[in-house]
Amino acid sequence: MNARELRLLFLVAGAIVFVDTMFYAAVAPLLPSLSRELHLSKASAGLLTAGYAIGTLIGAIPGGLLAERAGPRITLYTGLGLMGAASPAFGLLDNIVLLDAARILQGFGGACTWAGALAWLIAEVPAQRRGSAIGGALAAGIGGALFGPVIGTLAHALGRGPVFSAVVLLAGVLIVAVASLPAPSPLPAHGPTRLLDQLRRPVIALSMWLVALPAIASGTMNVLGPLRLGELGAGAAGIGATFLIAAAIEAAMSPAVGHVSDRRGRILPLRTGLAISAVALLLFTVPQTAVLLALVIVLETVGLGTFWAPAMAMLSDAADSYGVSQGYAMALINLAWATGQVTGAAGGGTLAKATGDAVPFAIVAALCVATLGLMLVRPVRIAQPR
Repeated sequence: MNARELRLLFLVAGAIVFVDTMFYAAVAPLLPSLSRELHLSKASAGLLTAGYAIGTLIGAIPGGLLAERAGPRITLYTGLGLMGAASPAFGLLDNIVLLDAARILQGFGGACTWAGALAWLIAEVPAQRRGSAIGGALAAGIGGALFGPVIGTLAHALGRGPVFSAVVLLAGVLIVAVASLPAPSPLPAHGPTRLLDQLRRPVIALSMWLVALPAIASGTMNVLGPLRLGELGAGAAGIGATFLIAAAIEAAMSPAVGHVSDRRGRILPLRTGLAISAVALLLFTVPQTAVLLALVIVLETVGLGTFWAPAMAMLSDAADSYGVSQGYAMALINLAWATGQVTGAAGGGTLAKATGDAVPFAIVAALCVATLGLMLVRPVRIAQPR
């Protein structure tokens, strides 16, 4: 691709992940009102929040296979089609089982859109700019998460049906934009056995864990954060504003974190994120006002924001080094993220119901401290892309 075509690819890929995460994140301001209307426990609210991640978990390997075998373009068509079908259903249904099903279908589509978009980007950019490219795509995705609470607040005011039905139009526009892109570079074809063999590589296992760990933390925060803010007196607008500010900061810092990981190595920002996240997680139950809790949520988001680009770039580098297709690398990233989100959202909500909010946050903080200790004691050998 020439420079102009690469800029167009960045623009379209960014728009796709923006829209996908926007409607994923829109559920946060709606969670307290949905919990009241549908009489949801914290565990049920956690399952609803985790529905998208469950769908991504189911779709991770199929999405990676599709990206490798059919190419990124077909993968994006598939993901956008599923997103366009699932989001209106989430807006129109009032049965919790059907709402969960719609979120799962949306997550399956998200696995395809992220696999297609990132595999296409990584195949076209030089390896030494990989962190910056991933950071830029993540900034667009986080920007979607930034506007997601606004969409959720709007749906709270106008009704879920009209707001979520607008996704059909957006999906159609994005499909046309994907069709206008030049042909992607072919991805190397490998069988699924090659993918499974590489899971035994320490650097790949560590990279997946460093994607899963912040997903566990954010999944827990996305369920218990809005509920606790509601208990402390925050309304839908206040909850939406909290996550809006947090996402804005994360979006602003993501490209810079990716750039630092290209220049200074993947490990430095990861260690920083582990330290910040551990402190913020332990502080979650301390505030007794909504304003102070909102500040803790923002601090935690800053910590988590230093994980994504370097961890994903580290896994992508390892995939190149060991001869694994980037389509499969994206499948592993989706698999790690989704596993973490399901664990954090569903597991965190269930554990909080049984023991209180402090226990799940203390457990995740302990995982951050243990991972940081391991990375300080044992140097990590980073696989270099070929």
